[in-house]
Amino acid sequence: MIKACATLSLFVFVALCDLAPARADDACASFKWPLTREQGWFQAEHPTISSGGTLAKAKGAVTLTLSPVEGVAFAVSPDHKPDAGSFAATVSIATIEQNGTYQVTLSDEGWIDVVQAGASIKSSAFSGKKGCAGMRKSVRFELKAGNAILQISGVKVNQINVAIGPAS
Repeated sequence: MIKACATLSLFVFVALCDLAPARADDACASFKWPLTREQGWFQAEHPTISSGGTLAKAKGAVTLTLSPVEGVAFAVSPDHKPDAGSFAATVSIATIEQNGTYQVTLSDEGWIDVVQAGASIKSSAFSGKKGCAGMRKSVRFELKAGNAILQISGVKVNQINVAIGPAS
């Protein structure tokens, strides 16, 4: 009887251990659209920029160093009021090559606003999941060729990975 219980306990332990990675993989695969490109960008070496910096183009990933929200000058007030004590950043995007749907993906919780021609662009789609290591949310925006300002706010940590690119 003891041997049977020990065997059953070992089986249950092994089964649960095998499920843990699958749950994380399932969370990463359950976004509304594939984010494997963004995962690759986050895992590859990429630049670090600070709030107020500039992205040369709307394609790739950066580690963004944020500032206390109280010290960030937003181009347009964020759609969601950031909590006091949270972190935020604004980043200029110098070149959006063509009109189209672009997605902005964050590695951690936070709010995303995109500003063009002095106005906040409403998101066209959203996907967020907890439990996917290094990926938290992705938001799509219809952008025009030219430049834009990316505003990240309400982040609880002072660095976050951000990816932007044409929707896949």
